[in-house]
Amino acid sequence: MSTWLILLALLLPAAHAFAPLSRQSVRPQVSLQEMTEDDLEEPKMNPNNPNLPELKGDFDWDAKFGDDDDWITENVPGKVVLNEVDLAAQVTALNKLEEKWRKERQIQEYEESRTVGWVPEAELLNGRFAMFFLATGLLTEYWTGVSMPGQVEEMLRIGGFIGFD
Repeated sequence: MSTWLILLALLLPAAHAFAPLSRQSVRPQVSLQEMTEDDLEEPKMNPNNPNLPELKGDFDWDAKFGDDDDWITENVPGKVVLNEVDLAAQVTALNKLEEKWRKERQIQEYEESRTVGWVPEAELLNGRFAMFFLATGLLTEYWTGVSMPGQVEEMLRIGGFIGFD
């Protein structure tokens, strides 16, 4: 019992070193008498909607960077309004792309699912079977003393494909 207590006393400080740090705030406590007007400052309000607080970065970017030659304010993606003809042309083009990609995906899924023929999956499976039965034949030859051609001959005789000569 005392050995366990000594071991626990030695391991406890080491375990504390690997414990996660506490996430308590390091902000010092300030009493109400010590608070200044800066601490009691009310949050700024949104100029567009006074009921909401002002968000960081919530200002008119176009007014700020409108003089810059690289800053675009017309035909901005997401703000462009399309007429019905342009919108219908976009929908038609997107439908054609969708159909094309669907056909390509179906062809790819079909090719990946094939396991016979000259496809990589069939070659992989064939190689695995060949290595398995080669190892089986070598182990059988080691244990029985019958060579691999002799094993094939014996299998054909038992199957009745060749006579019992």
